[in-house]
Formats: sequence, structure tokens, C-alpha cells
Amino acid sequence: MSFLKRTYDSIFGAGEAAVTVPPLDGALLPNDALDQADLVATAAGADNLVRDGERCFFSSGAELFRLDLIDGTTPAGRLDAPISALAADGKGALAVGLSGKGLVIRGGPHEGRRLSGLPEADAACITALAFDGPDKLFLAVGSSRNRPEDWARDLMERNHLGSVWQVDLATGTARRIAEKLGWPAGLLVRKGAGLVVSEAWRHRLIALDDKGRSSVLLDNLPAYPSRLDAGEGGLWLSLFAPRRQLIEFVLREPAFRRKMLKEIDPAHWMAPALSSGKSFLEPLQGGSVKQLGVLKPWAPSRSYGLLVRLNERFLPEASFHSRADGTRHGITSSLAIGDRTLVTSKGGGAVLAIAADDNRREVA
Repeated sequence: MSFLKRTYDSIFGAGEAAVTVPPLDGALLPNDALDQADLVATAAGADNLVRDGERCFFSSGAELFRLDLIDGTTPAGRLDAPISALAADGKGALAVGLSGKGLVIRGGPHEGRRLSGLPEADAACITALAFDGPDKLFLAVGSSRNRPEDWARDLMERNHLGSVWQVDLATGTARRIAEKLGWPAGLLVRKGAGLVVSEAWRHRLIALDDKGRSSVLLDNLPAYPSRLDAGEGGLWLSLFAPRRQLIEFVLREPAFRRKMLKEIDPAHWMAPALSSGKSFLEPLQGGSVKQLGVLKPWAPSRSYGLLVRLNERFLPEASFHSRADGTRHGITSSLAIGDRTLVTSKGGGAVLAIAADDNRREVA
């Protein structure tokens, strides 16, 4: 059945063969809320906001920082590889995913434990983590072929080599509960209701039960979804790069993509990016050419900033943007604290704070 559907789609340009991109409409209407947000901290590649009780942490490359809204940031340690994912159990333990080097536990009863139950190729690309109690941990593997920093290559290769695992920290055993996913980049544990996974390359959120059976919660997103957070202000979904018609077209041209991956500097690929506009060598679309030195906010840029608040049915109810002419792009994580939500702009190298009720647009 899937073969027939792929054949039909390829002939008629439907489904995965379509080059159309969903519009930013309804609850996703553009605004400049992220560009107007308060700046809490600056750090190159800011990512992975988590809260452990009263303490907040985020990462910047291989550095781990503690974040205080009053006192600012404090170094909390340096790891031996770039930090690709973080999770806190709320009782003093941090799970840290390291690019190319697997997982290590800091603090708590499993202090110092390193993950050993995954194949080496999978352990090298941990993109998201979520505790389910003190001894159980879910982790997402973006791809068994590429590392986390090579996400654009994985997209251009059109891989669906991601997986989700459940790890028993007491015994070190790991069990794969889903595979052949398109770069799973976010996890959310719902008590008694399974696991929610953001699948970036398929632009959707799916629910997984304990037997690995999946169902779609939200699909056809206009950008690539990343991490999820559930806080007092609702459910928050970070989206790290926009979908564009030209990129969708490139994704359906295998000969062009192979040549581009082989011959062109990755910084200049016609591919999504966490930030853009820094070099005249970057590829352009007609609408993203500056006119009289001005880049219009609606230009089809390769990078964008987008954070979406979801309701209990996983439908968008509000959104926060940094448009083409903004700089706070590449939104990768969020953390709701009281009436404020912290946001990392990995492309803009910043931690931001927004009021949760800003730009609220209810969906009928």
C-alpha cells in the first residue's frame, strides 16, 4: 500500500512528493514577539533548557551553564564533547547526551553512569532525553548515520534512520521502542498516556504507546519541530528551521542534492539553517534579495524563529516569531517557569524570556 501511495504521489506531486509548504495562518500568524523578548543571557549555540527543582541549566557547545534569572549565568562544568541533549529528573540528576560519545549521568543515584546498551552509531546521535522516574529514561536518536551537528546533511540525504529507546538506568539495559523515524528531536512523557515524539523530517508530532505503536497528533507543520516542554502555561513546541518551497523542491532532486553535498561548503547549501544572512556566498531565493539594503520580514529566508504553544489536544493556540529580518532564529528548546517562558535561540546565541500570555490567539 505504501509503495502504491509513493508511486501515486510521485506522479501527481501529492503527499511527500508535493513542494507546497503550509502557510503561517490562524494561531501561527507571524509577529515579532521573539525579537521583542527580554534578553536573559548570551551564549554561542545556546540550547537544551532544563529545570532541576529550583535550578535551571542550558548548554553552549561542550559547556554547561546554570541560569539564574536574577544573578545571570554561572559555569556548571565542561564535558568532553558538544552537548546534544539534556534532561533533569527534578531530584538532582542530569542526563547529558554527548555528540559522538553517548550518554552520561551527572548527580543522583546513578552519578557517573555511561550508557552502554545502544549500538555505537545510535549512541553518537542523541537528540532528546526525558526521564520517566528516577531509573527510567527515554532517549531519541536522530540518525544512525550522522551526528547531531550534521542534521542538515541528514535531511538532504533524506534519511529516516532515527529511533526512540527506553533505558533502565539501574541495569544499563536499553530497549528500542520505535525505529525508521525522520530525525526525532523532542520527547515528552505523559504520565499514563505514553510518549510524544517530534519527528522533524516528517513535520509532525506522534504518540507512542509502550509497545511502540504510533499515532499522529499534529502534522503538516510549516517548520521542523524540535523539543517539547510541558509547563504551567501549557505545552510548548520549539521549531528550529522553516520549510521553504525551494528547499522542498531540492529535496525531490536527488542528482542535484548529491552534487551539492559533494562539492559545496555545507554553510552554503540550499538547505535550512539555524541562522542566515552572514555571507554573500549563501544561496538566495528571489524574494530574499535585499531591496535598497532592506530585507523584508516576509522574505523566504533559510532560517526563522518559531515557538508554538499547544493546547491539551496538541493544536496550536499561540505562536511567537522572529521573522526573516530578525536575528533570534533557530529555536531549539523552551522552559516554562511561572508566568514566563524561557527560550533558547541557538542561531542567535541567546536565552530569551517571554510572557506566556503574549500574542495569545485562540483557535475556534
